[in-house]
Amino acid sequence: MKGIITVLGKDKVGIIAKVCTYLAEHNVNILDISQTIIQGYFNMMMIVDISEPTKSFEMLVEDLQDVGRTLGVEIKLQHEDIFNIMHRI
Repeated sequence: MKGIITVLGKDKVGIIAKVCTYLAEHNVNILDISQTIIQGYFNMMMIVDISEPTKSFEMLVEDLQDVGRTLGVEIKLQHEDIFNIMHRI
């Protein structure tokens, strides 16, 4: 099962490190990652394997939101299928 993580907000030191550390601690593997910084704004999208996490999907969503709050960014985790349906043209 795959998930899509998006991270948006003002750039600062440690965003990638904190998100990746959280994912590693909860057995979520990063399959693909893309990040850009445009005029001081950080944007990252990750495709992750959420087939065997140590926490429920709902807890991962809540925890990542908390990580985002501590960093001053917005972090969202969605199932890949939901993400694709929401972004279908």
